[in-house]
Amino acid sequence: MTHRSVEVPVIARVEGEGALHITVEDHEIRDLRLEIYEPPRFFEAFLAGRSYAEVPDITARICGICPVAYQMSSIHGLEQLFEVQVPAGIRELRRLLYCGEWIESHVLHVFLLAAPDFMGFDNAIEMAKAAPALVKKALEIKRIGNDLMAVIGGREIHPVSPRVGGFSKAPRRRDLEPFLSRLEWALSELPGIADFVAGLPRPSLPRPTEMVSLVHPDEYPMNEGRLGSTTGRSFDARTFEQVTREIHVEHSNALHSLMTGTDTPYVVGPLARLNLNADRLTPVARECMARAGVSLPESDPFFSMAARVVETALAIEEAIRIIDGYVPPEPSMVEVTPRAGRAAWVTEAPRGILYHRYDVEPDGTIREAKIVPPTSQNLRHIEEDLRVFLPGVLDRPDEELTRMCEMVVRNYDPCISCATHFLRLDLRRV
Repeated sequence: MTHRSVEVPVIARVEGEGALHITVEDHEIRDLRLEIYEPPRFFEAFLAGRSYAEVPDITARICGICPVAYQMSSIHGLEQLFEVQVPAGIRELRRLLYCGEWIESHVLHVFLLAAPDFMGFDNAIEMAKAAPALVKKALEIKRIGNDLMAVIGGREIHPVSPRVGGFSKAPRRRDLEPFLSRLEWALSELPGIADFVAGLPRPSLPRPTEMVSLVHPDEYPMNEGRLGSTTGRSFDARTFEQVTREIHVEHSNALHSLMTGTDTPYVVGPLARLNLNADRLTPVARECMARAGVSLPESDPFFSMAARVVETALAIEEAIRIIDGYVPPEPSMVEVTPRAGRAAWVTEAPRGILYHRYDVEPDGTIREAKIVPPTSQNLRHIEEDLRVFLPGVLDRPDEELTRMCEMVVRNYDPCISCATHFLRLDLRRV
């Protein structure tokens, strides 16, 4: 019997640190572990003993790519507990801020993280040398999202303006109007980008899976809605911890999520949203879905990049709509009176549903907090994807096998730091 051990870098283009360990014996996978060894950052513990007013600023620091999602899940949940009613203008401004985050995050993933894999480049810098016009266009579209976040939130990373009750300051109409021409240009580019994604060589991994996202009767969900699944489940944030549960696995600092009762994994993210909310797509987003080759229902995670293109078009169309009708809310923040109880809410981060729960004292002090990010909800399913996918490619050279493992994991655009409450591949052939 011969033993072979290979250790090479993999999943360099994700946020956080982890390793993939695979043991192969007689061409069969004997062991597979997606090990997340990023140290826990204890944000839930940091929140305990803090005032509710501090929560949006603290939770924004959990992620530099999707801070708005963390702020909005906390803000909406606390407002519901405190029975705060915000006017329509504040609601629309929050949706516009969320559009900015979806644009910058989705474009970052499609062009700088995922596309190099599909185009055969080691990284985005190599891709930029070979296709400079493509990368320049992507960066210009991403910049629109970042600039929207800066104008509305006070800065593009870890915004400071969102508050329980509204915004510390709302932008003027003349601050937002210059975005219209930029957004119209970006929107005109999206069908061509969908064609580009459709033309990329793509592996295949179709398999039955339960997908979960928010659903909303009147709009494509971002900040609000009930939870639904492709198997017919319907629940809300108040029952989230009854329908799903987290488990600790020995090889990971990130918890894994399962459906209670069946103990089966589920998937969150853009492909889940598309499957459950396609009837709420905007016109250009619907065109992009057709041009990208997405035919619903679709469970193959390799269509996730196409789903992000569709949602980018939707976010741009929504941003144009909101700015067209924008009137600065007066006041930009309503009065908040704290009360004791449990606050719970779910919003749609770019990577999927983000659950927050806070137990609050009568004066608004946080007694206990629980946060379940999208990456930890997807981790068990990522491992199972690898178990299904790898047997068909085990005969490939280690370098190519590494790249294909990267592609499987990167379908979910994981944010490892967010999930711990460069990846290294350790492959053993026995």
